[in-house]
Amino acid sequence: MPAVDKLLLEEALQDSPQTRSLLSVFEEDAGTLTEYTNQLLQAMQRVYGAQNEMCLATQQLSKQLLAYEKQHFALGKGDEEVISTLHYFSKVVDELNILHSELAKQLADTMVLPIIQFREKDLTEVSTLKDLFGLASNEHDVSMAKYSRLPKRKENEKLKAEVAKEVANARRKQHLSSLQYYCALNALQYRKRVAMMEPMLGYTRGQINFFKKGAEMFSKRMDSFLSSVSDMVQSIQGELDAEAEKMRISQQDLISVNESVYTPDSDITSPAINRNLIQKAGYLNLRNKTGLVTTTWERLYFFTQGGNLMCQPRGAVAGGLIQDLDNCSVMAVDCEDRRYCFQITTPTGKAGITLQAESKKEYEEWICAINNISRQIYLTDNPEAAAIKLNQTALQAVTPITTFGKKHEVHHSSQNVRNTENDKTTPNESAGAQDSTQLIALGTPIQFDIVLPATEFLDQNRGGRRANPFGESEDSSKNEEEDSLLQQMFVVRFLGSMAVQSDDTSEVIYEAMRQVLAARAIHNIFRMTESHLMVTSKNLRLIDPQTQVTRISFELATVTQFAAHQDNRRLIGFVVHLSETPGEESMSAYVFESNTEGEKICYAISLGKEIIEAQKDPEALAQLMKSVPLTNDGKFMLLNDQSEEDGTTHEEGEESEA
Repeated sequence: MPAVDKLLLEEALQDSPQTRSLLSVFEEDAGTLTEYTNQLLQAMQRVYGAQNEMCLATQQLSKQLLAYEKQHFALGKGDEEVISTLHYFSKVVDELNILHSELAKQLADTMVLPIIQFREKDLTEVSTLKDLFGLASNEHDVSMAKYSRLPKRKENEKLKAEVAKEVANARRKQHLSSLQYYCALNALQYRKRVAMMEPMLGYTRGQINFFKKGAEMFSKRMDSFLSSVSDMVQSIQGELDAEAEKMRISQQDLISVNESVYTPDSDITSPAINRNLIQKAGYLNLRNKTGLVTTTWERLYFFTQGGNLMCQPRGAVAGGLIQDLDNCSVMAVDCEDRRYCFQITTPTGKAGITLQAESKKEYEEWICAINNISRQIYLTDNPEAAAIKLNQTALQAVTPITTFGKKHEVHHSSQNVRNTENDKTTPNESAGAQDSTQLIALGTPIQFDIVLPATEFLDQNRGGRRANPFGESEDSSKNEEEDSLLQQMFVVRFLGSMAVQSDDTSEVIYEAMRQVLAARAIHNIFRMTESHLMVTSKNLRLIDPQTQVTRISFELATVTQFAAHQDNRRLIGFVVHLSETPGEESMSAYVFESNTEGEKICYAISLGKEIIEAQKDPEALAQLMKSVPLTNDGKFMLLNDQSEEDGTTHEEGEESEA
C-alpha cells in the first residue's frame, strides 16, 4: 500500500498558516469522505432493502404457490400435477427464502453495519473534534487579544499575571484539542480504506455463500482473492494500531513540555535574544486605521523573504508583500498604551506600518532582524556570518553610557575658530591623517536625547524680562527671523551627540556617526525624536514641530565642521566649538538623520557662514546677493535639484523662508 499522508503533531503548538493550510486539505478530504460515505450508505441500504424485499417476495411466492390448490377454478379439472409441481416449487422457494434471509442478515451485519459505524463513530468524532478545535482556537484568539491590550502600568501586574495565566490555559487547551484533532484526521486516512473495503468484503462473501449453498455456482478462485483481501484488511488494521500507539506516545511527550511554552513573555528579565537574524517569522499585531481617529489591531502571521516583509492570514495558501525592507528604518514607538510596539519607516522618511510583538524577546528580535535586512546583508555570500561580524564590530566600536543617560562634561584646551573657507566640507580632506583615538577619546559617553546645556539655559533666561516657560520669547524669535538674510528649514531626527577632541577634518564627523549608530545598535535604542532644523544666517536652531519651542540653538560661528555621510546621504553631522568657562573650551559632534539629502543642509550652513563673513564688507555682501537668487522680500533662496521626497517641505516651494 502507498504511504499515508499525515499531519505532524509537533507543529500543532505553533499553529502556523502552513499547518493550517495543510489542515484545511485534511478537512476537505474528510468532508468529501463524509459526503461519499452518505451516498455509499444509501446505495448499500438500497441493496439491503432489495434483499429484504426478495425475502418477503419469495415468502409470498411460496404461499401463493400453495394457495393454488385452494382456488376454485370453474375449469379446475386435471390440475393435480400442477398442484404437486407447485408444492415442490414451493419447497424450493422456501429453501431459497431461507438462503435469502441468511443473505439479508449477512448484508446487514457485514455490509450496512460497518459503514454505519464508520459514519457515526469515526466521521462524527472528526466533526466533533473540529468544532472543539475551532472553539479552543477562538478562545485562544480572544485571550491573546485581551493580553495584547494590557497596559504598561506597573500597578496592573496582578491583572497581567491573571491574563497571562488565561492565555496559557487557552493555549494549552488549543494544543490538546489540536493534537486530538490531528490524531483523528491521521487515523481517518487508515480507517477510510478499511471502511471502504470491509463492507464490500462482507457483501461479496454473503453472495458467495448464498450461491454456494444454492447452486455451488461460484468457483473456488474467489476464495484466494477474498483471502488476500482479508489479509490486506488485517495488515492495514495492524498498521493503524502501530501508528495509533506511536501517536499516543508522541502526544504524551508533546503535552509534557515546560509551562513556559504556553506562557507569553515568560522570561521577561533576561530573554535569550538572537541579534544576528536575517530572517524572522511569527505572529504580530498589525495596526489598521478604520477612521480619522479610530484604529483596529489584527493578529496576523508575518515572515521575511529576502528584503520583503510578508503577511499571511490564517488559512491562506501563500503570503503577500506588505513592506519592502531595503534601506528602511525601524524604531520603537509608544502606541495606544500597548507594549512592544515598533514602527517601520520607508527610506523616504514616511511612516510605514506599526506592529506589536507578544513578548520582549520577539520584540527585540524583530527589530534586530529588520535592521539587518534593511542593510541588505541577505545579499552577501554568507549572510549569517556577515550579521555576526556586523554586531561584533558594533560591540568593539564603542563603550557608550546607558540609554538616554546624560553625557559627562569633557573639557579640552582652547582652540582658535577656523575661518569660513576652512569651514566648507571636503569629504576627502586629510583622510586617515589622524587615528580615531585622536579624534574621539576612548570611553567617551554618548547622549541620545537633546539636553539643553547649562550655559545655554542661562543665556536664554538672562535679563530682567520674564522668560516664556514654554520656550523662547516669541518677540525675540520673530525679530531674529526677520533680521536674518537666510532661513531654511529641514525635517531631521536626532541620533546622538558626543564630545570630540578635534575639528580639523570631517573624519571626526564620520567617526562620530559610526560610534553613535553602533551604540544605538548595541543598546537597542531605536526611538528617535523628529525636529525641525532651522538654518539661518545667524544660528542653527532645533525646533519642536508641535509646540514650536526651540530645543537647542547654536551660533553659526561656533559650527566649525559639518559634513554629510559619504554612503548614506541622509546622515548629517556638525561639530560645535563652545567656550563653557573662561579659558576652557569644548567641542561636541551632533549627528542627525534628515528626510532630504545631507548635502543640502551642508550647503545651507555653508551659505550662512558666507553671509556672516560677507556682512563685514558691504561690497562682498552685494556681490554675494548678486550670485545667489533672492526672494521677493530680499532673502536668499536655495535652489533644490529635486522636490522633497516625503512632502514635508514648506508650502512656499523652492524658497528658503520657513
